[in-house]
Amino acid sequence: MSHSHAEQGHSSGEHSHGHGAGANKKALAVVLALTLTYMVAEIVGGLITGSLALLADAAHMASDNVALGLALFAFWLSAKPPTPNRSFGYKRTEILAALFNGITIVAVSLWIFYEAYQRLQDPPEVLGGWMMIVAVVGLLVNLAGTIILTRSAGENLNMQGALRHVMADLLGSIGVIVAAVVIVVTGWSYADPIISAFIGALILVSSYKLLRDSVGVLLEGSPPGIDAEEVGQRMASMEGVTEVHDLHIWTVTSGFPALAAHVLVGAEEDCHGRRRELESLLINEYGIEHTTLQVDHAGDHAATGERLRFISRRERTG
Repeated sequence: MSHSHAEQGHSSGEHSHGHGAGANKKALAVVLALTLTYMVAEIVGGLITGSLALLADAAHMASDNVALGLALFAFWLSAKPPTPNRSFGYKRTEILAALFNGITIVAVSLWIFYEAYQRLQDPPEVLGGWMMIVAVVGLLVNLAGTIILTRSAGENLNMQGALRHVMADLLGSIGVIVAAVVIVVTGWSYADPIISAFIGALILVSSYKLLRDSVGVLLEGSPPGIDAEEVGQRMASMEGVTEVHDLHIWTVTSGFPALAAHVLVGAEEDCHGRRRELESLLINEYGIEHTTLQVDHAGDHAATGERLRFISRRERTG
């Protein structure tokens, strides 16, 4: 008589991912209120002083405020409960928001380069003293926002995207202050476009990790720090396991890795017991709590053909 067991490991991964979401939303809301208020002040300051640098930074902050609002909306949407047709709910929206944030950072950088080029051709005349005062206020606002988000970001890509936007604003404020000091002290108006281009380059570099990680999640790549081949070999080395194949490891959203695999065990093995041991292994050694394991007796399953598989050392040497 054949014996086939298809079992799913139930996890608390989804619940642990939800832990702290409320704090993240609160942090984003506070930072969004701060940056919106300062953006209005910067627009007024730019118009009064005639500083294109301040107006440009205000436009930069406007794009960042849109990104922060989108990140906040993504948290709200991802908290909606799963449905039969959306078994993971809307959690992946956090990754989409992070990807959008990364793309907008690149777009803002390119815009800064363009503006810097225009100002090198025709440097504007600005009121350096007032420009510095407005920029210092912006520095304090963005510094507060950076501290708030740094405490909450962790490994959440959505929060990291928001943090990078605020840090880009912080760099922008520092750049405007440096440019204002140079203009006040020396009258050299070229300081503004040169420093703007430097800030644009820093912002562009900061977008790389965010884009790489968010695209990696959307392409169903293995979570950072987890080697799928190592996990497969480790599972196959467990006592009683003869083969592991159809192994898939991916990230649902930040901090929520998932695994599915087909496991073959010896003819006399307890499928339920081996499944529980594998689930414990995956949680304790790799931090993967959400697992779906189909466990069958080796003799009851057809040949696996050319599919990626991991065979236990006992079988290879037997």
